[in-house]
Amino acid sequence: METGVQFDADLVRRYDVSGPRYTSYPTAVQFHEGFGEADFHACAASADAERPLSLYFHLPFCATLCFYCACNKVVTKNRAHAIPYLDHLEREIALQSALFGDRPRVDQLHWGGGTPTFLDPDQMRRLMARTAQAYELRGDDAGDYAIELDPRAIGADTIPVLRRLGFNRVSLGVQDLDERVQRAVNRIQPEAVTRAAIDGAREAGFRSVNVDLIYGLPFQGVDSFARTLDRVIALAPDRLAVYNYAHLPERFTPQRRIRAEDLPAPEEKLAILQRAIGQLTEAGYVYIGMDHFARPDDELATAQQAGTLTRNFQGYSTHGDCDIVAHGISAISMVGDCYSQHVRDRAPYYEALDAGRLPIWRGVRLDADDRLRREIITRLACDFELDTTAFEARHGIDFARGFAPEVEALAPMQADGLVDWTDGCLRVTPVGRLLVRGICMVFDRHLREAAEPRFSRVI
Repeated sequence: METGVQFDADLVRRYDVSGPRYTSYPTAVQFHEGFGEADFHACAASADAERPLSLYFHLPFCATLCFYCACNKVVTKNRAHAIPYLDHLEREIALQSALFGDRPRVDQLHWGGGTPTFLDPDQMRRLMARTAQAYELRGDDAGDYAIELDPRAIGADTIPVLRRLGFNRVSLGVQDLDERVQRAVNRIQPEAVTRAAIDGAREAGFRSVNVDLIYGLPFQGVDSFARTLDRVIALAPDRLAVYNYAHLPERFTPQRRIRAEDLPAPEEKLAILQRAIGQLTEAGYVYIGMDHFARPDDELATAQQAGTLTRNFQGYSTHGDCDIVAHGISAISMVGDCYSQHVRDRAPYYEALDAGRLPIWRGVRLDADDRLRREIITRLACDFELDTTAFEARHGIDFARGFAPEVEALAPMQADGLVDWTDGCLRVTPVGRLLVRGICMVFDRHLREAAEPRFSRVI
């Protein structure tokens, strides 16, 4: 597959619309409360018993509030709040694992948050031990066992403890190294703290280190963000995510502490992105898609070349062959042809588990049309191409006739050079790759039928 991405400011301006990130299709907007625990049980019972599992644990606690954050979190310095949460996680593990007891090993495991290291080492050992009792965890270090890490929230022994627990990939939140930006978003994190975490992960034997950055934050400019990126590149992470900050204070209360007048203007924001792409490409990173970059020998890049890359609620993933079984508040599972999401708050989460019920809030079961469109959207987002001839053979349909409205909607994108459809293959061109979310939106039937958009902008 051809690699590389080109930045065309005019096309970005014209196609920078609001749209989903396609961590699932249908997206979470289509989840409904008519899908409940009985539906999840039915999905688990009918799912392919040979598929390995991917476990996700949402650990929502943070000691401090980052003003930009849109995650589902509990901000507190009282560590005692973690105790009842862990108690109920254990109850959930028992209920969930009973549905998947005969399934193969766990090839992927992810602790997200919040700040997972809000837990102390004994609590982390307890959670992993209970998980290992209920599920078949790998003992050969060949799985993808990842944890999100706040470098400010680790002790001297935290990283070695995590490695001994079986984690082999760590994702570090950084966002920006500029002190003025850090003060504006209430995340003071000196470069030395970040460097110590990365060095510690490598010394402990973690095989992959990821760094998350955000562009579009208060007081950022082209030159200041370029300096941050130069310093991060010098730390040589295996992967980087450069996320677009979506300022939606009407939806996310913490963002109300960020003044709109302090944000970079749209043109400046585009220039920041353009410069960042150039720096990362020059440093040898491969553009994976949307916000993600990786070294050419990283598993994300090799999976993309092999056509096995996928997307799920943790972003790009190398384990598309897994069913995802999620634990904790707001966590989303993907089992068979179903998505399900837990309740968002601790009180109803505890109440359901105390009653012996899984805390299912809502979900959706995919129909035949959803499955076709999910395949199209996933392959475009992950491979930047879809072999329409092979797609027709697999599903017994005529692509052009079966997706006539979509083909018509692609015409202006073809004329503008974002996509090319020749020789039975629909390809996203290098200039179209930054806008792949917009291209995927063409095939999103639910979005087309929606009354109003509910998403951040593509760029």
